Amino acid sequence: MSNMKTLLHSAVAGVVTLGVLAVFNPAQSQPAPQPKFKFEKCYGVAKAGKNDCQTSNSSCAGTNTVDGRKDAWIYVPAGTCGKIVGGNMKPM
Repeated sequence: MSNMKTLLHSAVAGVVTLGVLAVFNPAQSQPAPQPKFKFEKCYGVAKAGKNDCQTSNSSCAGTNTVDGRKDAWIYVPAGTCGKIVGGNMKPM
């Protein structure tokens, strides 16, 4: 009976933890806000977990799992994307 109780408590703790993580991780639930400066979207330069919005494999900011994914983008100041190695104004 003790093993069953331990298993049940572990399961409940896991469910509670997942719920708390879902509530307190805003990057997973919404796109990044637009910056206040004049910007452009720059594809292919975002680090893993640092993209500003969706890719073909994810739908929210911060969900990119690979550095430099060609369809993941970040906001950069207008006119700078073309100066960044690997940067492109359109998804590839």
